[in-house]
Amino acid sequence: MSFFAPILLVFLLLVPAVVAGYLWLDRRRDQRAAAWAPPALLPNMAGRPPSWRRHLPVALLLVGVALLLVGFARPAATMTVKKQEATVVLVLDVSGSMAARDSLPTRLAAAKSVALRYVDALPKGYRVSVVTFSDHAAVTASPTHDLTGVRTAIAKAKAGPQGTALADAVVQAVAVGRSVKGAQKGTRPPAVIVLLSDGGQTAGHVSPQQAGAAAKKAGIPVSAVALGTPDGVVVQPLKGGFTERIQVPVQPAALQQIARASGGRFYQGAGSVDVKATYAGLGSRVGKTHKTVEVTAATAGGGIVFILAGALLSGLWFRRFP
Repeated sequence: MSFFAPILLVFLLLVPAVVAGYLWLDRRRDQRAAAWAPPALLPNMAGRPPSWRRHLPVALLLVGVALLLVGFARPAATMTVKKQEATVVLVLDVSGSMAARDSLPTRLAAAKSVALRYVDALPKGYRVSVVTFSDHAAVTASPTHDLTGVRTAIAKAKAGPQGTALADAVVQAVAVGRSVKGAQKGTRPPAVIVLLSDGGQTAGHVSPQQAGAAAKKAGIPVSAVALGTPDGVVVQPLKGGFTERIQVPVQPAALQQIARASGGRFYQGAGSVDVKATYAGLGSRVGKTHKTVEVTAATAGGGIVFILAGALLSGLWFRRFP
């Protein structure tokens, strides 16, 4: 235990002084009683409680006063607590196929909904980042505690080009997770990637297996969520008022491969996502730190309890209550 104002502990010297004074007065009482009657006759002339009963209330009062004096010095205890440090990287597929309406209202809207669930349930102290990708990946929200900014970045995401650089986006997310510095020098908080996509890969330079291996090496598992159905269709306008229907079936194989290789989980559809399980796995990798907490209130409260107990016993045993 430590103290924020240790100099005030000098007042504890008053306690042994009071004890000495109390013992001196107790002896003086015995001496005064012996002056008018022999000590052997005193038990027959007046009842006297056991010595422990006479001294216990005083002892409780002195303990209470000692605790109050310790409280003046503002005691502090060192506790071991979990670090509130971790990073969640949300990876949103904004390729053209995410405009398909087989996941209502669209695949991208479903992905945004899942992403917001992760933001809403984010444990206190964790950082969150957003990476979007189509034919290339971009960090639209760097790791931050500003959840309002993160929600804004998610809301602004729009379906764009048809290309899907799925694995490249995962590698980019791994780099984001590794970039966060811990509170202690030379440490990095644990991280997890949540990948929201309809799968498939038509662009980029990294394979799904390589992306999963990179995440595994960095110790950042990927929770991959496949959105859409095998019957997904995207309708695009053409010149002359015509439209083009493009078949965009969900392709979960690449997502499963990345999740499996990274040590993460795979979810088929937005409804199967278990946000709590993701955070539970992340929390199990959060380290511990030492935290100094002031315990003045607890010490003072204990002192008051002892003082009241001593006063109560004194009143009950020696009839000092009316």
